[in-house]
Amino acid sequence: MPLHRGEERADGRRTLAVNPFYGPADPVGGMTEAPPTHRLPDAPLPPPTAYQLVHDELMLDGNARLNLATFVTTWMEPQAGVLLAECRDKNMIDKDEYPRTAELERRCVAMLADLWHAPDPGAAVGCSTTGSSEACMLAGMALKRRWARRNADRYPGKDARPNLVMGVNVQVCWDKFCAFWEVEARQVPMEGDRFHLDPRAAVELCDENTIGVVGILGSTFDGSYEPIAELCAALDELQERTGLDVPVHVDGASGAMVAPFLDEDLVWDFRLPRVASINTSGHKYGLVYPGVGWALWRSAAELPEELVFRVNYLGGDMPTFALNFSRPGAQVVAQYYTFLRLGREGYRAVQQTTRDVARGLADRIGAMGDFRLLTRGDELPVFAFTTAPDVTAYDVFDVSRRLREHGWLVPAYTFPANREDLSVLRVVCRNGFSADLAELLAEDLDRLLPELRRQPHPLTHDKATATGFHH
Repeated sequence: MPLHRGEERADGRRTLAVNPFYGPADPVGGMTEAPPTHRLPDAPLPPPTAYQLVHDELMLDGNARLNLATFVTTWMEPQAGVLLAECRDKNMIDKDEYPRTAELERRCVAMLADLWHAPDPGAAVGCSTTGSSEACMLAGMALKRRWARRNADRYPGKDARPNLVMGVNVQVCWDKFCAFWEVEARQVPMEGDRFHLDPRAAVELCDENTIGVVGILGSTFDGSYEPIAELCAALDELQERTGLDVPVHVDGASGAMVAPFLDEDLVWDFRLPRVASINTSGHKYGLVYPGVGWALWRSAAELPEELVFRVNYLGGDMPTFALNFSRPGAQVVAQYYTFLRLGREGYRAVQQTTRDVARGLADRIGAMGDFRLLTRGDELPVFAFTTAPDVTAYDVFDVSRRLREHGWLVPAYTFPANREDLSVLRVVCRNGFSADLAELLAEDLDRLLPELRRQPHPLTHDKATATGFHH
């Protein structure tokens, strides 16, 4: 989450403006003093007044449906909204008090184990999480503990520093994991037009202290799948040569809810014996509002028992493996509703429509002549593009800034090592971003191009803060 600093003001006093129509701030004495913004008010406000003040301020947020930066679901059916409201007060951790909510969580884990071809879906273990970030932390912890077990005899009384191999394109949660759990991050850089992990390069970084290799099924940077099967094959060869047995975790935050329905012949999941665990974000292409994620392990053998805690002070014997304790059960219920509501064919139809929108929009933008497509939305329904080599009057940051004037939030950013020279725009197509909306975006972009072409040079000077939130 964002790290917010306290407000820096000379007088320390700032108040909210209260419209007289909103009703009296003081239910007895009438309108007296507008409430402050950065300290608790002295007296309570009537509910309608408090609601309207918050409501009015939130009008300045962007329209979530037009936010093409986020992977997170921005539309659900009204029935799902009702279920979310009905379950918002249920604590997911309190499985003894809310046994049916816990049962729905178990069913979701079983459904995902079956979807991802676990050898024995009934033996697979997993849990819901607060998004994929927590799921990745849990998977990383399990990898590290299994590595420590394997090396207990080799390093008696001596600490060896573990390492985790991954592409430089991983989501920031993996950098956090390595920092929080003191694991060396060994990252394969981008090279040329390869924007994700290369299996051979990854294997070269592995040694006896490697806890695992992370493969990304759907890169945040450009929407492309990493070659998980090739990665596992390269690690198989490594084991044959050296005896090193390095497990793979698949970060399927987005692709694990796309590939099973649209790319059924792609082998990336538990069909590969080297894949020990998989995570996904239910709140991305799982089609649920934020925030819910899922972490699954091939079997109990991949999840060390000492990481599972049991408590009884909420009633019953409750095993738990999570970084968080209390959290709402509503999103888990919404995930089960969505699984039940859509089924395989429903998910296939939704994801295919989204991919068709992404492909069509990518083709339309590519045909404008000013842009070069890096990806086309034919893996994740996500594509990245940059300005063509002969475009010098403007850059991607100018495009992002001008699209924001029309309500579209399209992020512009630079790629990581070794392609910091490459700046791109990325469009994330989600359920609810229809072909009609895609056409409107293309029309707005087309209308902006003549003005952009007339610029003397790119106008966005501060690239770091040009297009989004900063602290």
